[in-house]
Amino acid sequence: MEYLWIFILAIIWDLTLGEPPVLLHPTVWFGKLIGFFDKHYKRRNPALDFATGTLASLFVIAFAFALSKLPKFLPKWIGFALSVYLLKSSFAIKSLAQHVKNTIKEDTEEQRKYVSWIVSRDVSKLDRAHLNSAAIESLAENITDSVVAPLFYYLIFGLSGALIYRAVNTLDAMIGYKNERYLYFGKFAARFDDLLNFIPARVTVLLFLPFNPRKVIEYWKKAKFKLNSDKPIAAMSAVLGVWLEKEGLYRFEGKEPTLGDIGRALRVYWIVIGEWVLICLAILLWRYLNA
Repeated sequence: MEYLWIFILAIIWDLTLGEPPVLLHPTVWFGKLIGFFDKHYKRRNPALDFATGTLASLFVIAFAFALSKLPKFLPKWIGFALSVYLLKSSFAIKSLAQHVKNTIKEDTEEQRKYVSWIVSRDVSKLDRAHLNSAAIESLAENITDSVVAPLFYYLIFGLSGALIYRAVNTLDAMIGYKNERYLYFGKFAARFDDLLNFIPARVTVLLFLPFNPRKVIEYWKKAKFKLNSDKPIAAMSAVLGVWLEKEGLYRFEGKEPTLGDIGRALRVYWIVIGEWVLICLAILLWRYLNA
């Protein structure tokens, strides 16, 4: 029953209070830890860079695991409250929607600024349609990273699963790049993130099926550009009927995306999130009743 109530209260926290303060946010701690190793380790050769990056990543993951076990060493109600706090810190429903909503701006340059905050690509030369596409793509991709995956691992491994996933996803976001600095140093983090997202990315696509099963499956089959992140993007493109494109990497066909389509994507997002939360509740309740 405790797992169920921790989940319910974490969801309520997210939808009402939003994100914890930056200084108290475990995701920020994970980022600062790997940032420390990144800053102080001078790259030498591929083998040593890979070994050092792997050890640094494992240290952050071990910290996340230890943090997840801390509630067990505290008085019951303090431990319970901390568990709610830590689980909530592993996912972000309301803030993701708000960040994407902020990109709905009539002024192109103002929109460009807000889009740059939620995507890693260079947006300085993107036209209006590609800015709209980038915002929708970010929303779709982060359904997996920010919501489905951490709660998926909470269902399987409890609080440890959720926090370890969040740590690995943070590592990937900070050092999982294929450039000279991170190609070897961040390789373990990037591959581990790919592994952890493999099932959740496909679960996310299944949540889109009620909108248009045939077309979602059709676009899913076309999503062969990346291992995981293009799957929910393909599903969102299918449901909205708009093209979504990262130039030079992938393109899913449809009509040109507009500002209004970002709003439509947000409405789809809330329905998909509602489906996932209800599924999680049903699984946790079933476990309680059959315990």
